[in-house]
Amino acid sequence: MSTAASLPNRPLKVAILGASGAVGQELLQLLQERHFPVKELRLLASARSSGSRCAWNGQDLTVQEVSESAFEGVDLVLASAGGSVSRQWRDAIVAAGAVMVDNSSAFRMDDDVPLVVPEVNPEEAFRHRGVIANPNCTTILLTLALAPLAARRALRRVVVSTYQSASGAGAQAMEELKTHSHQVLSGATPTPAVLPHSLAFNLFLHNSPLQANSYCEEEMKMVNETRKIMGLPNLRFTATCVRVPVLRAHSEAVNVEFDAPFPVREARDLLAAAPGVQLMEDPASNRFPMPTDVAGRDPVMVGRVREDISEPKSLEFWLCGDQIRKGAALNAIQIAELLLPA
Repeated sequence: MSTAASLPNRPLKVAILGASGAVGQELLQLLQERHFPVKELRLLASARSSGSRCAWNGQDLTVQEVSESAFEGVDLVLASAGGSVSRQWRDAIVAAGAVMVDNSSAFRMDDDVPLVVPEVNPEEAFRHRGVIANPNCTTILLTLALAPLAARRALRRVVVSTYQSASGAGAQAMEELKTHSHQVLSGATPTPAVLPHSLAFNLFLHNSPLQANSYCEEEMKMVNETRKIMGLPNLRFTATCVRVPVLRAHSEAVNVEFDAPFPVREARDLLAAAPGVQLMEDPASNRFPMPTDVAGRDPVMVGRVREDISEPKSLEFWLCGDQIRKGAALNAIQIAELLLPA
């Protein structure tokens, strides 16, 4: 069945695939907060989670085991169950006539799948053929800050170091960080089970698989996805990704080279006016964004904007954003909102 570019002009039948996970739970909350036009909500998960109950918008919903029949009559599927699950059910979802907004990395680099950050490239969403990809969390946060600057001066090179929270590895990793922190404070030595090393009072280079070029998978996601979203396939870009002992907000240190010098005041003004971005600059108090400033909040906070003293055509800045919210669930719902009839 073919899928229309826009969603139907009526209350919608919506399914959350991966409803029991951290992002799935955030999707539930945001659908209610943002008054998304839901007529019927189906919560789908693996057999292990099926049968569990979930309160939503005054309703008591039961999580169902995912199957082909679960997508019958559904208009929109918000998928956050991992790449293998998304690949397994893609054909059934599209055949049912639904649009899938997929939070996994399964389809992000496919030529026929739009990769969308609504504040950056909203027009791409309407090119979909049933699937729209939600970018990697670090990429979403970064491109929100890059887009207003790139609209003023051409980008030449981006160098970024990320400081990524436990939430990027899921709800179990968040619980492990809490448990391990208590253990360390009590004098015990924690044993990691979810992450390869304990994050308690520790950090380590991102644990995604190393590629042949000695960059990890997470770093190459940032490189390739940023190029695609920004429409700059040849953008010079390098990243180093690090796991840090923070529960749910990512931070990034960014160095951007332009084709000409970029006055700091102009850059700050552009960032302050950019949708989805909040500028936090208090140099007198040496106060700039922190993960605790953005946890549970929508904006990506940017600060410490300055000229790179080693390269007059480069700016440096720092950003923080909630990984579960704008880095995943919120961006997915904003993509769906683009497709709602005006």
